[in-house]
Amino acid sequence: MNYQESIAYLDSLGQFGIRLGMDRIQQLLFVLGHPENQIKTVHVAGTNGKGSVTSMISSIFLEAGLRVGKFTSPHLVRYNERIQINEKDISDEDFAKVLTTVREFADDLVKKGACEQPTQFEVLTAAAFHYFALQQVDYAVIEVGLGGLWDSTNLIKPLVSVITNVALDHTKVLGSTVEEISMQKAGIIKEKVPVVTGAEGTALGPIQVMSAVKQSPIYVYGYSFKGKELAGSMEGQRFILQAGTNYASEYEIQLPGAHQIVNASLAIVAAKIVSKQDPRITEEHLHLGAAHTKWPGRLEKISASPDVILDGAHNPNGAEALRNALDTYYPDRKRAFVFGMMGDKNVDEVIRILFRPDDAVFTVRADDGPRAAEAADLAARTGSNATPVDTVSRAYRLACEATGTDGVVCVCGSLYLVGTFKANVSIKADSL
Repeated sequence: MNYQESIAYLDSLGQFGIRLGMDRIQQLLFVLGHPENQIKTVHVAGTNGKGSVTSMISSIFLEAGLRVGKFTSPHLVRYNERIQINEKDISDEDFAKVLTTVREFADDLVKKGACEQPTQFEVLTAAAFHYFALQQVDYAVIEVGLGGLWDSTNLIKPLVSVITNVALDHTKVLGSTVEEISMQKAGIIKEKVPVVTGAEGTALGPIQVMSAVKQSPIYVYGYSFKGKELAGSMEGQRFILQAGTNYASEYEIQLPGAHQIVNASLAIVAAKIVSKQDPRITEEHLHLGAAHTKWPGRLEKISASPDVILDGAHNPNGAEALRNALDTYYPDRKRAFVFGMMGDKNVDEVIRILFRPDDAVFTVRADDGPRAAEAADLAARTGSNATPVDTVSRAYRLACEATGTDGVVCVCGSLYLVGTFKANVSIKADSL
């Protein structure tokens, strides 16, 4: 297959949706020669913050001069974003090559009746492992797609497992309570592999129990280590990371929002655990990697006058993080939103958390897929301050008019919407 054919193949697999279970990916990785066993990995799960933590760990390893693979999802604009080496997307040529190989093996398995058709995410997971093994990466940082226990990434035995946090999301698949969802995420914990987590409250219990069962050391944010903010703005933050009684060090990050101090702390502690086995990773690399990390679509400021912010905020936990950041950095500014969500998300709770009574909200379809909520439905559920709009670009123009140059425009509700925005709206960022 060429690149365009590879994309068409992946798009065709989207019709199969989410099908949890390990049989298909096990069969696929077996015929590929178990590439997942040929690479050293770090595994990252959690309701929110997975991508930020994955990117920061990858950045730390890269600063140490290592060859680093990174697997994340979803992509914003192109599938290539999901598979990176040293922070560079896989090339179209290499993407087509690895997808062709994986498809040939997958088609053969289906033809022989060895398994059902692998899902889109399973094919991408297999392609990532295969590519990282071929490229002989020193480490691959692997983000879980959904949950943990039955996720197709969960065939690795990593050097450290990270569970960022646990909140209600994907309840139809993972469970209706935080405890049930936490049990799914705790499924990534492997025998005697250290666990780093920011989970708290009732979500922490299942992770602690699984760690005890697996005899895995566990490091809990707020107990084993903690970050304390020193200064912050939309341009970044300074904080002190304290770990135990013997470690306290000041860090700088470009990622705004109080939640990113937690994410950075998790990433640094995870990388520090790996550094105990790899002297190439030093204290300096921890600081440089944290400072240089960028993560598009997460409180990403792309323009000024008005300030334009892109953020996924696709569940209540994410909406709360975004609202807190806006209240902190823009307490008195006019706000307008370009807002789109997937219809199977907790739309009403996100709306309740995110918007002030006088905020202008322009609702759109997040993308062209069948899961996207209709703009009119979102507007009706938001209230009288919301207006349905037919295109993202028009919604953006209306939002800018509503706030004026002194306000803030926020494009949020789904990473798919952020991707649609990036692909279709051209913004001059020279005022930043």
